[in-house]
Amino acid sequence: MMNCKLLLLLLLLLTTAPAARAQSLTGSWQGVEIDPGERGEYWPAELRLQQSKSGSVLGILYQQVGSGDEVSVTFQVRGQRTAGGLRLEHGHKLQETGQSLFSYWCFGSVVLTYDAAEEKLTGRAAYQPVGDCDIGNFTFYRVKLKSAETVPADTETTLRVSGRNVLWYADADARQPLASGNSFRTRLRQTTTFYLAQGYYPTTQSTRVPITIRVSGSASPVATRPAPPELLAPLPVPLRQPSLASQLPDSVRPQPGSPTLAVTPTVLPTVLFQLGTARLLPEAFPALNQLAATLRTNPELRIEVAGHTDRIGEPGKNQQLSEQRAAAVQKHLIRAGVAAGRISAIGYGDTRPLYPAPDERNRRVEVRAVE
Repeated sequence: MMNCKLLLLLLLLLTTAPAARAQSLTGSWQGVEIDPGERGEYWPAELRLQQSKSGSVLGILYQQVGSGDEVSVTFQVRGQRTAGGLRLEHGHKLQETGQSLFSYWCFGSVVLTYDAAEEKLTGRAAYQPVGDCDIGNFTFYRVKLKSAETVPADTETTLRVSGRNVLWYADADARQPLASGNSFRTRLRQTTTFYLAQGYYPTTQSTRVPITIRVSGSASPVATRPAPPELLAPLPVPLRQPSLASQLPDSVRPQPGSPTLAVTPTVLPTVLFQLGTARLLPEAFPALNQLAATLRTNPELRIEVAGHTDRIGEPGKNQQLSEQRAAAVQKHLIRAGVAAGRISAIGYGDTRPLYPAPDERNRRVEVRAVE
């Protein structure tokens, strides 16, 4: 009877061990925290996890306020796997920037649910009662290969990965963009490493994940520094179009009801800020990320970002705010992989209204191509 029980236990361990390994949550997760009670507030986050010898989970959690890194914090975290995902506890505060006598970061526990199909962690934090800390909603995504690790040499292949707003590069420095999205169709002649980033709430701590694809068959030996793969369909390169508007994705072009403009500049109607600040709202990210993708695939294109305000308030403060908003857009594009030297930022305050004041449409961001 004892031998029977031991055999059943051994079979159970053997059949469940592979599943546990397949559900490993180690690696880098990128996402955001949103407080349901504070409309418009958001905290981009980077979660990096590893498993200890004892089976517990260790890692760090980086967060910043909005799209800028002027105010940020890095916590040590530790926790345990649960049936549906993960439970983490905030530990020591490892680093903090932009702190003041009246500022604080919430800490407590975070319970996350794991979606293996999307490589997604979602859940809620329950914070210690400090200031207005109560709860926060987290969403994280991880880049992970979802197609075969080995493909036939010189054969058209579609590579698939998880993640949000995925950006593909041929080099670790992100100077050679290849594509965007969760799939990439290519033909490989040798083992190749791609470097993938996520444009979903990027931060200064966002990582580029290396994905190595091996080839089988009559493939060349592995190169020390593999060349970029051959693209089956070249990316469009409209470098000399008369207007930047014709190169922008639909979500970036002026929508019906927007003013009729000259060939340049082009208004970005969905690029919005928190009232009275230069803090980008989440609604702005899709348009800016698509603009960044256009710039990455057109490396000779340079743009000017111009900030404008309405005529409510003091002219001096409006001028300063317009400059800060243009700089916020510039900084977001740089973090999304566009070289800083290709983007200039300028603010015009309330000096160039498009509509008779008062009209909120005068609060806008414009871009134009420059030589």
